Amino acid sequence: MKSYVPEFMTAASRYQNYFPSLPPKIQREVYARMDELLEEEKAYCDKGNYAHMCQIITSIALYEVLQKNGYSEEEAYRAVSEEMWKFLDPRGMQKLAKVPFFLTLMKRIVPAGFQKGSGYGWHYTWHPDDPKNMFRFECNACIYHQILGRRNLLKLGAMCCHADIINYGNLPYTDFIRTRTLCQGGDVCDFCFVRHETDAGNGWQRTKSI
Repeated sequence: MKSYVPEFMTAASRYQNYFPSLPPKIQREVYARMDELLEEEKAYCDKGNYAHMCQIITSIALYEVLQKNGYSEEEAYRAVSEEMWKFLDPRGMQKLAKVPFFLTLMKRIVPAGFQKGSGYGWHYTWHPDDPKNMFRFECNACIYHQILGRRNLLKLGAMCCHADIINYGNLPYTDFIRTRTLCQGGDVCDFCFVRHETDAGNGWQRTKSI
């Protein structure tokens, strides 16, 4: 079991570069708030959810503590969202997408990875009979939606949804199509990857996903 300890979780989160730059007082307050949140959300604190909970719990604590230390709500959200997005690097996925069997890999790797990296509170629907040039799945239940929705913080969930746009929204030869997410008012999160013989602009246009 991975350690649900605030110090370890911030270091494993997408804020691992940003967090050390904060004043010690704010860091201590974030750790204290994370301890409270972990107790409140202990049902989700299993092995499979660890990586997700590092993002969720750290995001909530940072967002709240920054406001208690003089940030406006808009400033706190901007800091939390922009620092989280800044940490992302889509170049590895973009490089992988150049290989012609990219979707074949995705169809094997993603379900296996989600099975390992999803604990209590998740549910997915897969489509193994899709054609070779398409990979689809739906997330029917999501702990970001569950935890953040109860706290009236779905804007932080939508912030995390946007990470998928950064990671998948500019893949070579591949259109990432998502029309709705749970955190943005949808009934599911619908993921669809469509493979083309040519890159974007040569007979097809990228979908503006959410």
